[in-house]
Amino acid sequence: MNQRPARRPAPRPPEGTPAPAELARMARSGLAGAARVAHWADTALGPGSDGATADGKATLSDASAERASEDLGLTVAQVRADWDTARLAGLVEVHGDSARPGWRLRAWDRDDSAVLRGWVALFDAWSLAHPEPAEFEAAAVAEVVSAMPQVLSFLQLSAGPVPVEQLLDLLGQRVTELRTERCEVPYDTETGTAGPLAAVRSADADPAEHAPAEDPAPADEAELAPLLDWALHALASVGALTYGDGQATLTPLGSWAVWVKLEQICVAAQSPAGNIEVAAEEMLRGCAQLRPNAARAEYRAWLAARPVGGAVTELVDAARGEDALLRGLAFEALRVVGAPAEPDVRAVADEPTLRPYALLWLAEHDGIDPEDAHEVLTREEATWLWVDTAAAVADHGEAPLLVRHLESALQPTVPVLLDEVRAVGHPRTVQVLVALAAAHPDPALAKAVRRAAFQVHTGG
Repeated sequence: MNQRPARRPAPRPPEGTPAPAELARMARSGLAGAARVAHWADTALGPGSDGATADGKATLSDASAERASEDLGLTVAQVRADWDTARLAGLVEVHGDSARPGWRLRAWDRDDSAVLRGWVALFDAWSLAHPEPAEFEAAAVAEVVSAMPQVLSFLQLSAGPVPVEQLLDLLGQRVTELRTERCEVPYDTETGTAGPLAAVRSADADPAEHAPAEDPAPADEAELAPLLDWALHALASVGALTYGDGQATLTPLGSWAVWVKLEQICVAAQSPAGNIEVAAEEMLRGCAQLRPNAARAEYRAWLAARPVGGAVTELVDAARGEDALLRGLAFEALRVVGAPAEPDVRAVADEPTLRPYALLWLAEHDGIDPEDAHEVLTREEATWLWVDTAAAVADHGEAPLLVRHLESALQPTVPVLLDEVRAVGHPRTVQVLVALAAAHPDPALAKAVRRAAFQVHTGG
């Protein structure tokens, strides 16, 4: 009898971690400047206000920054710095060339969890909050950013000040490991050769072209020292640690945030249905039979195990496939992603297959109640979505579900529905109508649906 492995407990918060309310107070204090500028912009620059910009989009132009400087008693540089922090913390959401208050700003004074999520978002973006000097090479910066989670974990375990020399040694080891991982050549167990293309090499190929890369040179601490200095200053700028006198110490907020990240890794490693390591399409298929809450837990675990950009791309690609069920599930998973998925969702809103799903996602993201979001769709888009959903039910559901789906159509009568379904041009129209005719208990209605299917099939 197969048994699931015992679930590993999530890591405990560091001993002495302040209560959530106290952590939220610290986060509010650290983000007070950002919240002040965001509230000012909401009042002074919002559409319909006297100070709204000409385009009505509440963008922070040079004139707006100067006005904020006068109204708030800050320098223009301070205003822009606080504005950037507000964006990174989600207090302000920027959509293309327009900006609007984020939901965290609306909940700022009453919801501690919203405040803490905003601070964690800023913590995640530490390398953007304090950009690296121009003289640093982009590849070296990327290596240090990738290696810093291990440095932060070490700081948390130390639970006190750590000399920079010790952190530099750890950073050097981790960067060397990252370079070694990149230079490793996968071994093909079927062909006994290195690399997936080894089996198709021509007989006269130059062996030197396919030789494994040499071991990378170990990281040079002299080169890493200024990068570590930048990283520690950047993390200090967002309030994650204190840095001075040749040592660094995590703040209570920083220690808590590192614990949050470790907990997320633990959750990801305990993927409820075991789909954490598979591609998006296979993961979605594995979630098809789960209840909504269980599916969302699976989405969260799958997302926590990979970079958000690549995960969103995988989900969108899965939505472009022929399986309508996966299309709907992919957008459910994108709802779990939230704001980071918006640019990709907005980019596919002009693709006919994905447009209704994208418009609903964007409407809900903009704060429209999910029950009212369908109002953003035209009648044709809503009909196309009805057929696509019916295709998912026909492929993966049971006959009664398809009959009930008929009742969810916007059209007042079946003849009107059939006319509009025929006109919408969905590629699965014939199969959906045939399945509906076979499932419906009313012989007369089933006959009408079959006739409609035949007319679509023959081009009538």
